[in-house]
Amino acid sequence: MADNSAHGRFVWHELITPDTDGAQAFYSKTLGWKTQAWERDPSYTMFLTSGGPLGGTVGKPSEAARWLPYIGTDRIEDTVDQARSLGARVLSDVTELPNGGKYAVLEDPQGAAFGVYASSDGVAPEAAAGVGEYSWHELATDDYRAAFEFYSALFGWEETGQHEMGGPLGVYFMFGREGQAFGGMFTRTPEIPGPSWLGYVRVKDIDKTVKSVTAAGGTLVSGPIEVPGGDLIAQFTDPQGAMFAVHMLASDIKGRCKSAEGSAKKAASEPSDTEAQAAATGAARREAAEEAAVKVTKQPAKKAAKKAAAQPAKAAKQAAKKVAKQPAKKTAEKTAAKKAAKKAAAKKAAAKKAAPKAAKKRPVKSTKRTVGKAAAAKRRAAPQKNKAASAKRSAKQRSAARKSARAVTKARKSSQRTTRGAAKRRASAKKQTRKAR
Repeated sequence: MADNSAHGRFVWHELITPDTDGAQAFYSKTLGWKTQAWERDPSYTMFLTSGGPLGGTVGKPSEAARWLPYIGTDRIEDTVDQARSLGARVLSDVTELPNGGKYAVLEDPQGAAFGVYASSDGVAPEAAAGVGEYSWHELATDDYRAAFEFYSALFGWEETGQHEMGGPLGVYFMFGREGQAFGGMFTRTPEIPGPSWLGYVRVKDIDKTVKSVTAAGGTLVSGPIEVPGGDLIAQFTDPQGAMFAVHMLASDIKGRCKSAEGSAKKAASEPSDTEAQAAATGAARREAAEEAAVKVTKQPAKKAAKKAAAQPAKAAKQAAKKVAKQPAKKTAEKTAAKKAAKKAAAKKAAAKKAAPKAAKKRPVKSTKRTVGKAAAAKRRAAPQKNKAASAKRSAKQRSAARKSARAVTKARKSSQRTTRGAAKRRASAKKQTRKAR
């Protein structure tokens, strides 16, 4: 069963800083702490979490910024006296507070500063640190074995485990009480500042914390790195130079991984944003296609209606054009008919004239006969020649008669045309005279 007394437990954390307002704003942004003035002394501002107050700020412009942890004690005067006897130095002797509590500030034999506090009202029962609360405390010292002997004699701490860090850092020694680990200590190298205490605040997401700290003006000193047991840590300095650290438990890391796996499974079983957008786009396209189909279906009817409405006006225009064109069209038709008639008459005359010549050029077919037959044919052809000559003379006479008739007809037609032309000229002259009048 855990010891619920305050003795040996880290019960308070005080920030000594040259800029209290800036520091309060920084830690509120990065660790989510709230600030509140202490009701017993409004000049003292406290940091609060969901579990209650955990620390406060003290403005000291002439001093370097640093965090000072306070360890609980049941009898503060006896603890201070014992610390002196073990080689500690008293920086601030026992001082009584307005609420009845007491505190003192000491420096261990190797030079690490810490405070002791005795409450008049007691402290809350010991419990695991929540998010935003201090979950680990680390001492970088010149000799971790000598340091552990000092604190073990003063507060009753016990060894809870060791880890070999390798290289010059050597062993990481862990301490606590009744199996509950409070923190660790190690022998520092010259590059590590100290001797000093460093507090670790539990966070839910160390990556987000790193981003928020650097964004708010803090500096990342190391990490995030994994430590034995699977936890993650990172160390920083705030804008005023005070060093602090954060701690993410392995259980929180596993919980985040399970949450990520659950989100991945959910995302795999549900349509993604891209798929949803594609589905929405497909639906929109189908709707657009349907609307287009309706429009296409309506267009012929619409065009037909427009055409029907336009037909009367169109017909009227066409009729008007037709009426306007008729006189010119008739005149053109008459002219074309006359030209065609002249061409036809000329072709007919040329054909008749060429007919006798063509008849003269026709070859006479002959066949091969025997000598007897040829003689007989000659005898028979004699009377026929006389007939052909007679027919030829008759044909010439008929052709001459036809030529004469054609000449008479042509003369008559020419006379008629001349007469008609004169009549037209007279009619035209009459019209012009009427117009002139």
